[in-house]
Amino acid sequence: TQVEEGAISLWNWAVTKHMGSVVNDEQRAKLRFVACRLVCLCEGSDPLEGTIRRQILMSMKTGKGWIDIGKADLADGFLEIAMSSIEKLYAKLLKGSDGEADIDVHKADVEKNLFKVLSYQAESAVAQGDFQKAVMCVQRCKDMLMKLPKETCYLSILCYNFGVETYEWKRYEQSSFWLSQSYDIGKMDMKYCVGKEMQAKVLRLLATTYFEWDCNLYLDKALKAISLANQENLHPAGFFLKVKILLKSGASDEDINSAVAEFLHHEMSLDFCLNTAKLLLEHGRESVGFDFLKSVPERFESSPDLGKITLLHIEFLLHNKRELLAKQKVEEIIIGHYTGKQLLPEALNRLHIILWDRAAKHYEAKSYSEALHWYNYSVSFYTPGQIDQNLAKLQRNMASCYLHLKQVDKAKEAVKEAERCDPNSIFTKFSVYKIAVMEKDTDKAVEAVIEMGKLAEKPSQHEDKLRVDENTGTNLLSLAAQIALENEQQVVAIKALEYLSEHLRDCQQLFAALKCLVRLTLSKVMAENEEKSVSYVLNNTFSAAHKRLAESFTEEKFTGDMRIFEAHWFRKVAWNLAVQFGGCPEKMRDFFLLSFKLSQFCPSDKAVLIAQKTCLLMAAAVDLEMGRQEVTPSEQTELLTQALQHLQACKEIWKVLKLTGDFVKDPTDTLLLLYEFEARSKLNDPKLYNLMESVWEQPQIEVKTLEIIASLAMESPARYPVLCKKALKSALNLLRKQTVIDAVKFSKCLHSLINLSLPTGLTDLDACVLQEVWDYFEDALSVVNSTDAYPEMEILWLMTRAWNTGIFQYTAGKYKEAEQWCGLGMRFLNHLGSLKKSYE
Repeated sequence: TQVEEGAISLWNWAVTKHMGSVVNDEQRAKLRFVACRLVCLCEGSDPLEGTIRRQILMSMKTGKGWIDIGKADLADGFLEIAMSSIEKLYAKLLKGSDGEADIDVHKADVEKNLFKVLSYQAESAVAQGDFQKAVMCVQRCKDMLMKLPKETCYLSILCYNFGVETYEWKRYEQSSFWLSQSYDIGKMDMKYCVGKEMQAKVLRLLATTYFEWDCNLYLDKALKAISLANQENLHPAGFFLKVKILLKSGASDEDINSAVAEFLHHEMSLDFCLNTAKLLLEHGRESVGFDFLKSVPERFESSPDLGKITLLHIEFLLHNKRELLAKQKVEEIIIGHYTGKQLLPEALNRLHIILWDRAAKHYEAKSYSEALHWYNYSVSFYTPGQIDQNLAKLQRNMASCYLHLKQVDKAKEAVKEAERCDPNSIFTKFSVYKIAVMEKDTDKAVEAVIEMGKLAEKPSQHEDKLRVDENTGTNLLSLAAQIALENEQQVVAIKALEYLSEHLRDCQQLFAALKCLVRLTLSKVMAENEEKSVSYVLNNTFSAAHKRLAESFTEEKFTGDMRIFEAHWFRKVAWNLAVQFGGCPEKMRDFFLLSFKLSQFCPSDKAVLIAQKTCLLMAAAVDLEMGRQEVTPSEQTELLTQALQHLQACKEIWKVLKLTGDFVKDPTDTLLLLYEFEARSKLNDPKLYNLMESVWEQPQIEVKTLEIIASLAMESPARYPVLCKKALKSALNLLRKQTVIDAVKFSKCLHSLINLSLPTGLTDLDACVLQEVWDYFEDALSVVNSTDAYPEMEILWLMTRAWNTGIFQYTAGKYKEAEQWCGLGMRFLNHLGSLKKSYE
């Protein structure tokens, strides 16, 4: 049919395109799946022999395709179809046969396909973990080998592959079964067997399986398997495995010697011999191992790799704490190095590693002289004047040993040699630094720290040698700070911590360094009173803390609680510093502002809000105070503008804070008003009048506040006489309302108001102004009449001002007004006490 033809075309297209690498294995499996399904759907009730054969082929290959791409569960259905089709074909062939001979031919015809389908079903079962089904399928295949001897090799390898898979899955029991089957099947037909090499390979894996499964329980089986393997085909892996099994089983030295003797008569590589010796020595078989190691050089006298044997010998002598013998071996190699028996570069590098490792162990054990002994062995292999980074590192290590031994001159020589070999190494600079600290050479130590800091900023130039990663620089700077502190060299420690804080990435480490830097700097301030030289460092330290707190939100390891803890610490210290720098307004303001900024990383509880409010108020107060000093107009404008910004922020905080409790006696509202009035009045800010409108409406405003407003309204560069008069009048009104009038305050306010309204020396005054001032004098008289507390000097001043005003009027020819004002003055005369007679 057309569908069937299309399916066959699709099948053939998939085959050709796969060969041309147009489609991959999975795509081919899917195409085969579609084609095979279509062919099956087109099958009639009595298909032709050719159709059945084609269906068998297509079903088998589709099933195998799914197995090969790891989807064995999809293969089973197609393999069942193939099996069913084989049965149909066999029945059809039998139906058309003419006797016994024909039947045998037909059986042989279908058995090849049946064998393949069964082997594929076994593969699918193993892949899906169905061991019993796989065993049944393989057994049926095995039964068919008498008729299909050529399939012996295929089935043996298939079982081997099953053994490998199950071994990798650590299903040792199943693996041992499949490997035994592989070996047994491999022996069934010598003509079509897999060969001795393959059989030995199977047996070695079988022995390994027993060994890893349970060596004690299956020791005999493991030994039997490996012995058979070695009989089948001599291979180093077989000998090695046998020794391994014997060692694991706790066999005697005699049995192990016998096993080793087996392969001494065969050609084995040097590496194999070394690995065997290593295996023996690692398992504590020193007698057998060292004897074997001694016999190896004879077999490889001409090998350039002969040094590997000596190195292994040295390693195990050291491992077994036979250091003296190891030293003798090393000294033999050094002699050989200078008598034409040099080690190969790879072996020499390995020797350096061994020597350095031994030296490091002695260094850790504080056996510095012994460590130097091993480092000197390493130095022996370098030629005088040679420049090598490893030699620089070696000299630095030796310098560390000399320093511990208090041999500073030798340490200096070693570091000088390190500088010659690797002058731009941060490690070399660190060695210079350590000596400088030990000699209390502060300048040189600081210079070394600066160079270390610069080197920490740029990556190492060396690609294949000693690398300076991001952490190395910070680790060394941290160690430098620690060494300086241990040696009580604060200046050096501060410099090291400065650089360290610039490079640390870990938040916790950074804040620890910054806090240490703050404490050290503060102690320096207290001890030497060097405020000017250290305030820069402190400012930078707190700025760094603020910057890192802002960045720390993205760092997972630095939790919210950690951030709050650090923010509290720094804000409190900044506050204390602001107080400490009271004699320097600019520093005081800066630290109050730092404290405020740092507090923004803390939860906004009442205590923090109060602190924030106070910081901003203090900063504004300092700016205003600095603005009152002798500064340029532009500087004053900048200071006043800053003060307004601080006040605006403070107002917002104060609004929130007032919601948290009772602040009736808190002066913040008054301070905010006065500070803002001063700033806006001196800036000639039009918003000043809006501010004052709200002030006049306040019922609770105090006389003192109004007095200060009046004073500020006329303080240069501000000049607001109208506001000043209004404030003074409001103050007088409040004083009048008191039950017992405060005559002193009243007198001062009235004095200011008269001075403002009646400038001294002016004769040509408007009648309205004179009337206004007259009323003030009348107010004064009424208070003077009502109390004896009015200051006598103020009464005298009022009398004098009234009399002088009369005189000015007389001079201007205004005799009536002159009489009135002089008469007003005389009315005050009666209230003078001791001064009355003098003026009468």
